[in-house]
Amino acid sequence: MPSQLFSDSTYTVGGLVEDIDKGEVALPDIQRPFVWTPTKARNLFDSMYKGFPVGYLLFWRTGIEPGTRPIGSTSKQAAPRLLIVDGQQRLTCLYSVLTNTPVLHDDYTETRMRIAFCPATEEFAVTDAAVERNPEWIPDISELWKPDNRKKTVRAYLKALAAYREEGLTDEEKDRLDDAIDRLYALQDYPFKGVELYSHVDEEQVADIFVRINSEGVALNTADFILTLMSVWWDKGRTELELFARQAKAPHASGGPSPHNHLIRPDPDQLLRVEVAVAFRRAVLKYVYSLLRGKDLETGEFSPERRDAQFELLRSAQDDTLDLTNWHEYLRCITTAGFTSARMISSSAAVLYGYSLWLMGRRDYRVSVAALRGPIARWFFTSHTTGRYSASPESRFESDLNALQDVSGASGFTDHLDRICNDTFTGDYWAITYRNEIATSASKSPALSAYFAALNVLGAEVLFSTQKVSAMLDPAVVSTKGVERHHLFPKGHLKRRGITDTRRVNQIANLAFVEWFTNIGISDDDPGKYWPAQVAAMLKPGERSAEAQGQRRERLQRQMHWHGLPEDWHQMDYEDFLVARRGMISDVVREGWEVLRSL
Repeated sequence: MPSQLFSDSTYTVGGLVEDIDKGEVALPDIQRPFVWTPTKARNLFDSMYKGFPVGYLLFWRTGIEPGTRPIGSTSKQAAPRLLIVDGQQRLTCLYSVLTNTPVLHDDYTETRMRIAFCPATEEFAVTDAAVERNPEWIPDISELWKPDNRKKTVRAYLKALAAYREEGLTDEEKDRLDDAIDRLYALQDYPFKGVELYSHVDEEQVADIFVRINSEGVALNTADFILTLMSVWWDKGRTELELFARQAKAPHASGGPSPHNHLIRPDPDQLLRVEVAVAFRRAVLKYVYSLLRGKDLETGEFSPERRDAQFELLRSAQDDTLDLTNWHEYLRCITTAGFTSARMISSSAAVLYGYSLWLMGRRDYRVSVAALRGPIARWFFTSHTTGRYSASPESRFESDLNALQDVSGASGFTDHLDRICNDTFTGDYWAITYRNEIATSASKSPALSAYFAALNVLGAEVLFSTQKVSAMLDPAVVSTKGVERHHLFPKGHLKRRGITDTRRVNQIANLAFVEWFTNIGISDDDPGKYWPAQVAAMLKPGERSAEAQGQRRERLQRQMHWHGLPEDWHQMDYEDFLVARRGMISDVVREGWEVLRSL
């Protein structure tokens, strides 16, 4: 008979709340922040009030000795004995309502869970303005469980209801209403069945158990467990991590320094991966959880001293990861590579792994900020363009980290990064691979982002305009009209020629940046008609001196080069044009790459 991995227990709601307050039970966001709707919270209390079963709770024993204190300062009396694995949303809801504690949502906003109760009908509702004004309802049942507040709440409710009803309240009605409120108050004694997984069960088994018994749950991964472990041993560290992620999503209210940017909105688990790479040179998180528990991977034995030492490595890495100067300097490397907005980023893994390398370059290899900017910019341009982390990103970066083992010194580190880039961007890559990558109609692809980035690096102008592409792609400027990607062979024109397949019409090679009014003016005209007219309007013959005319012609030639337009392209067969333009776009991206190589 296989050995059992669990034991069962019964808890009361009040006992669970008390254990959470004491720190005996950890209530971390093991899945993600609170995602229940207020209606679902209302239904939970309604089911409990009616005596219905509302499911069980799945805990995982931490194996911590009673009375053990967490690392660092904490308001908790002890390190948690149990971690909640399944039932986190129910337990969060109950704790929030019984203790009047706000909950945190996915967008990092805090809100109170306000549930109303009507003693006369024994109904529950989500509190709204109508309920708030109706004396028949207790608008916020949390008031009942505030210390020494139950009797005062009941008296205030009965007094207001008696004044509201013309006939007042009889003693019998008061007793019946008071009984209903007593029954509600007694929900703190509602019994929950619980399953406790033993401490020797590893995180992979816990995740497997969770998936098997909870088909609607959010799949757990190793990052979830490491964040949970931080809640146990270093809650301050997890709080700092979540605060950084929250502040990265919106500008600082006072306009001061913050992690906010236009490239990436990192989640806590993504930042954790950066820290783990820096602290332990690991990308695959499989063993990191065990390390942070103080496990010797060879003997399997656990040691509090080993655990504290590993958390100290993580703490040091987090200090550097969340340092705003480091963060901002790294983001400058990405913008140096020509990537200026989140819509140009198709691989968050490349952004995060790039930050790990930047931090290693500064911490471990002592590369100066100035000397690091060019190599990291080139590495990011290369990794993002080629989709280096599009498949099995953890394993690929783990291989990259292993390749650093024999690298020493500042120049050795930067030379290593450049070697990766140069080995990737060969002549065959530009002549064959890249051209095949842009033979697509995908509106967001690494190859297309590389072209936009190259236009930014080269300071390219929008077609038929003096405006820079970089200005038109500026994420800080939000306008109703701006730059548009114009079909060089317009849809209507192609339709008249019998080409209607969306994938052929919307090929990357058929699109170019123009200003919105130019796009409207061109409409669905034949290229053989609109192109000569646009060229004539740009050159404006007879309006200026010969020198000015020459400058305008030179500008047009530069724009045709940047936008990959062959001479007499407007007279070419459509398919021949696509092939020719892909080749010219590839040349422009390579030119942008050569500029980056010179940094």
